[in-house]
Amino acid sequence: MLTLSLETKPAPAEEQVVLKGLRAFNVAVIGDPHERPIAVFARDDEGQVLGGLLGHIKWRWLYVAKLWLPDSLRGSGTGTKLMRIAEEHAWKEDCLGVHLDTFEYQALPFYQKLGYELFGTLEGYPPGYRQFYLKRTRPAT
Repeated sequence: MLTLSLETKPAPAEEQVVLKGLRAFNVAVIGDPHERPIAVFARDDEGQVLGGLLGHIKWRWLYVAKLWLPDSLRGSGTGTKLMRIAEEHAWKEDCLGVHLDTFEYQALPFYQKLGYELFGTLEGYPPGYRQFYLKRTRPAT
């Protein structure tokens, strides 16, 4: 007999059953994603990380998952440099483009200034705000 259970604290091993099954299904249909992480850090003179960018390449697209800098580095061009380093890496890895998401109160104008195009908006996420989805495709060479 089949039972269905909603769980708010699933066991990692049980989560893996779903993840492994979905990954296998996807690979069978569209191929191996060749997923690999990337990170670009801003470091001080002692080598300590002050902020940076975290993401991963998957199916020939770079996803920028997180970009954060302390207030002291915002507006200094550091964010632009982090993004350009990540993009250059993506182009060297033969990526088709870069995609990311940002909340309404975060950095939409920043990404648009860098050439990112809005392709979707999720209204009310989080409640009272919007989440924006942006992409930039590989420049023609």
